[in-house]
Amino acid sequence: MEMKDQIDKKKLPVHVAVIMDGNGRWAKEKGQHRIFGHQQGVKSVREITEAAAELGIRYLTLFAFSTENWNRPKEEISALMSLLVTTLKSETKTLMNNNIRLEALGNLDLLPVQVRDGLNETINKTSGNTGMILVLALSYSARWEITNAARKIAMDVRSGKLNPKDIDEQVFSQYLLTHHIPDPDILIRTSGEYRISNFLLWQIAYAELYFVHKYWPDVRKSDFYRAIIDYQQRERRFGKISEQIQLNL
Repeated sequence: MEMKDQIDKKKLPVHVAVIMDGNGRWAKEKGQHRIFGHQQGVKSVREITEAAAELGIRYLTLFAFSTENWNRPKEEISALMSLLVTTLKSETKTLMNNNIRLEALGNLDLLPVQVRDGLNETINKTSGNTGMILVLALSYSARWEITNAARKIAMDVRSGKLNPKDIDEQVFSQYLLTHHIPDPDILIRTSGEYRISNFLLWQIAYAELYFVHKYWPDVRKSDFYRAIIDYQQRERRFGKISEQIQLNL
């Protein structure tokens, strides 16, 4: 039986989030420039996106560029932004053919104009698609997102739109960039690192964590399938005990 056939389609996670890590180290170990690793990583993006869509995953969020990444060498940042533009152009047709809708979250105002224009163009072109939603986290930081939400809440309280007594977890969530997306069921990180790296800190409160000991450019569909199979073997209790889960209490 192939690995894909071992997956129970009735127990799929609704939302899968991925920290794509290891492009630079992969390239360095091969004696190549870091940008070569990012270029090869695009193949893995395609593989995992196809795997998720084929299974019927509803949301796939990929951590593509963090706010901390702006501190990298200017040459690498420039190459990454250029790669993002060319990738968006080349992959738009694939997204359309597979009925995938593209969205983005993060402090997008920090992106170069050319990148924002290319991103918005692909988002607009795929907006009518009804299949999987692919979310790119770009110029993203969970602490920034939470701070931004708190700022908006404070402004609404000051203007009288919001009563402080009404603020609870549900209300706070509505001020996050992901207010229209369910929280991730599973977070996958590649490269063998065991860190969250400031990614969706609020949203992954009860996500299952899965770590892949491969650099991102080496990740293939089989690795994604393996993560989903592992997820389906776990018991998600959300603070309850096993007996309550089994009795659906």
